[in-house]
Amino acid sequence: MSPWSDIGNTTCPIARSLAIVGDRWTLLILRELFFGNGRFEEIQAQTEASSQMVSARLKRLEADGLVDRHRYSEHPPRYEYRLTEKGQGFYPVMMALRVWGETWLKTPEEGVAVRYRHRTCGHEVGLDFVCPSCGAVVGKDDLEPELSAKSIEERAKRHADFKARGA
Repeated sequence: MSPWSDIGNTTCPIARSLAIVGDRWTLLILRELFFGNGRFEEIQAQTEASSQMVSARLKRLEADGLVDRHRYSEHPPRYEYRLTEKGQGFYPVMMALRVWGETWLKTPEEGVAVRYRHRTCGHEVGLDFVCPSCGAVVGKDDLEPELSAKSIEERAKRHADFKARGA
């Protein structure tokens, strides 16, 4: 078996993609970036990854052209991370993972974690890329996320736990 760094030798686009985004921490970091959380501390709090893990994954995503660093503080120097065009292009994959997880890994009683509303007509899109109300094909910029009460509570608890650890 060849190391991940040699994956560019294959013609398989799935293998090449997995070489960049094929682990839990990278996908959770991308989730946070898609939610608009680009600051290191919030990414770490919401992924529950170590600072070393987050740092290594962000460096890899930056080197692979999925994110850019932008300084938001001079003293001390602090950066936020933003998705590049290449990073934004991963959105349909994240949504596909969401749909698969909502469909196959949850009970109906749990409810949907994040609902998406079509910005144009205001109707919920559901687990599809087509608005059931107006029939429009929707993309990232067409959707407004609405976290469930349980998701909001879960995210707030992770943030509070992170702060309590003094991280």
